[in-house]
Amino acid sequence: MCFLGLFGLLSALIPLPAIVPILLYIGLLIGAQAFTSVPKAHAVAVAVAVIPNVASWATGQIDNVLSAAGTSATKVGNDALAKAGVVYDGLKSLGGGAILAGMVLGAIVAFMIDKRYYWATGYCTAGAALSFIGLIHGEQVGWAASPGIALGYLLAAAVCLAFSFNNTPAPAQLPDEHVVAIPGHVASPQIAVEPTR
Repeated sequence: MCFLGLFGLLSALIPLPAIVPILLYIGLLIGAQAFTSVPKAHAVAVAVAVIPNVASWATGQIDNVLSAAGTSATKVGNDALAKAGVVYDGLKSLGGGAILAGMVLGAIVAFMIDKRYYWATGYCTAGAALSFIGLIHGEQVGWAASPGIALGYLLAAAVCLAFSFNNTPAPAQLPDEHVVAIPGHVASPQIAVEPTR
């Protein structure tokens, strides 16, 4: 639909007040599923993956408000925004390429939680490459678009690589409920016991 330019036609045919509740409902379902369909330990990774999208949304809101006031962030200046408690440049950098950045950050955190530091190192390196060319954390795609952020990812990769030499095994992941099976009876998911250690 994007390739054929049909979204413009749809927006002309379907009024915005009819679309927004549907999109809101879908967004709520996706958000709920993101937390419920992953292991409980990975909930932190899901939350981290959402952060770039929140930053992108906040940047858009700031731009819209400033535009309605007849100005822009460039005209207002970073110093004036910082005095008002708005870290505009940081939000803009964090929110650049938000969907891809969220996937990279979420993967890094998930692998760190699982103590799979080689994989975390690989994703940190991929994050460095993507941010260096501006696909994530950049205003536009280009060579050396965000070298400082790329360096940060490389430092994180070095830390993950250092942790990979520690051979402590990952903690055993137990299921959320341990069902008691009684011979001759159907196991009930409402009867649960604490795991023995």
